[in-house]
Amino acid sequence: MRPHRFTKHFALVIALLSLSRAAPAAETGQHPQQLRKQIEVKLDYLLSLPEDYGKEQGKKWPMILFLHGAGERGDDVQLVTKHGPPKLLAKKTDLAVKNFIVASPQCPANKWWEPTEVIALLDEVSQKYAVDPDRVYLTGLSMGGFGTWDTAVRYPQRFAAIAPICGGGDPRRVGPIKSMPVWVFHGDKDPTVPVQRSIEMVDALKKAGNDAKFTRYPDAGHDSWTETYNNPQLYEWFLQHKRGEKTAAAK
Repeated sequence: MRPHRFTKHFALVIALLSLSRAAPAAETGQHPQQLRKQIEVKLDYLLSLPEDYGKEQGKKWPMILFLHGAGERGDDVQLVTKHGPPKLLAKKTDLAVKNFIVASPQCPANKWWEPTEVIALLDEVSQKYAVDPDRVYLTGLSMGGFGTWDTAVRYPQRFAAIAPICGGGDPRRVGPIKSMPVWVFHGDKDPTVPVQRSIEMVDALKKAGNDAKFTRYPDAGHDSWTETYNNPQLYEWFLQHKRGEKTAAAK
């Protein structure tokens, strides 16, 4: 049995280059200029590979990218195993999540999920491991639920489906994911992130033609993620979708 592989630290330099032409620096008046700036991205993350990874030459694997909540921020990557897929993998439970490559980054203390950094991590893992680019799934809870919405609307071309849990976003920005499979989860009695935040996002998606799934737990508070990630139907639902396929309502 292959143990879970944990990778700690990656640093990636992203070069941002404007498309404008260079112009003499001292020329008066308005002229196009060029900006060159390097941004270093450093995230700790946990990586889990399926037990059969590498046994079949050329095989590509589905991937789950998991974003944790605010309580797991910091510089101890093992905090990420407190909830969600990393918790299940650490306990070696026999759930379908074991059949995915699972990347679980840790957000630094006092920061928020930044979509550019999330995508940088996705690029890093995709380059190093046999990830199927058409079967990449994004999910997260609480702060990670917000991060899931934000990352998906900014980079919709990178994901086959998303599952935001007890999060929220800007309902005016759902246009880029109007054809993406979305399954939303929230507890009706959530005192931290009101269920209305998810209702607004789902309503906006439906108005855009997306037949988003929405699971509301009538008696759940903020913890709507334990039941969600323990449910094998979530992982089965992920695998029903590939990048570029439209939702039923959008076909």
